[in-house]
Amino acid sequence: MSDTRDTVAGVPAAALAGIIATVAVFAISQGLSYPLLSFLLHKQGIEPAMIGLSAAMTPLGFVASSFVIPTISRMVGPARFAVVSALIAAALLVVIGLFQNIWLWFPLRFLLGFFANPLYVISETWMVAVTPSEKRGRILGVYTSMISVGFAAGPLTLAVVGTDGWPPFAVGVITLLLCVLCLLAALPRLPAIPVEEGHGSVLSFIRLAPLMLGAVFVAAAFEQIVLSLFSIYGAAQGSSEARVALLLAMFVAGNIAFQIPLGWMAERFGAVTMMGLCAFGGALGCLLLPFIFDSPLVWPMTFAWGAAAFSVYTMALILLGERFSGAMLIIGNSAFAVFWGTGGIIGPPVAGLMMDVMGIQGLPLTLGILCGGLALAVLLSTRTACAPA
Repeated sequence: MSDTRDTVAGVPAAALAGIIATVAVFAISQGLSYPLLSFLLHKQGIEPAMIGLSAAMTPLGFVASSFVIPTISRMVGPARFAVVSALIAAALLVVIGLFQNIWLWFPLRFLLGFFANPLYVISETWMVAVTPSEKRGRILGVYTSMISVGFAAGPLTLAVVGTDGWPPFAVGVITLLLCVLCLLAALPRLPAIPVEEGHGSVLSFIRLAPLMLGAVFVAAAFEQIVLSLFSIYGAAQGSSEARVALLLAMFVAGNIAFQIPLGWMAERFGAVTMMGLCAFGGALGCLLLPFIFDSPLVWPMTFAWGAAAFSVYTMALILLGERFSGAMLIIGNSAFAVFWGTGGIIGPPVAGLMMDVMGIQGLPLTLGILCGGLALAVLLSTRTACAPA
């Protein structure tokens, strides 16, 4: 334990690796289940609007469970709650595979989100709690990069196992069980998460950290809008499906590649400053997109665009670790989950409406408003902080 190669500021490196592995594997299960269930409903002839409503049940479950995670964690302990929740989520995935009925899937997908979310929130709370301040940006950059890798691996897994029969469901169940094993392996090396009463609630945290939560909302809405509607934008611009798919891959690749260097820059220049720069970079990409979409410049732009847009979430996590500790971390992470789910639910329908009203360029306009609004909020917050009393 005294060997610095095996510890990070007193925390075993194996513990950090275990938490990162837990959430990365969780991301694989989520990245697999969303497209899998959508594919299956499409094969049944279900209309796209109904498929979208069905998909919204999982983030609704995330939002609902986020309000009770601190309370239940106090009652049964966060580790036990995370493990039991993951096992229930795995069982629900089996039931979804057994009964492929859209109406039954509505409550089942809600429950899947409800019980999958505690594993994510509690694991992320541990990650923020044990990360040393002097390396917080880089380590959380690794963490968010691995989440992105996991989400990208989900659809790739479907390309290998297909969407027919039990194989894809088996992969989803196995990944959730692997999450439990990774968490159990890391637990002996992790400190206890304080969960005492009297430290506020998710609703009270909103008043304490509006800028962080706004960044989480923007990151979620941006990501879901791009993943849901960029293919429509590309088709309207005359691009082939293959080209649009490759552009989306560049978006995800930039997201993965830039988290660690941007986390390092947050250590040097401050997470708030970097959040503002990333939000401005996202807005700039939205402004450029209509003009360079058919140009070779769109490839490096999309790569950087993906990095900037999602990095505001990494900066929010860094700020959470800097400004809060103890029981407030699990409350803060629960609030993050509320705003992530809300952004994922609200973003695509609003962007779709803007595209209906304003034409195809309503997509970059919506994304630009999100990023530009966050950049402005960061600027106003820094000016307020620097203003003389």
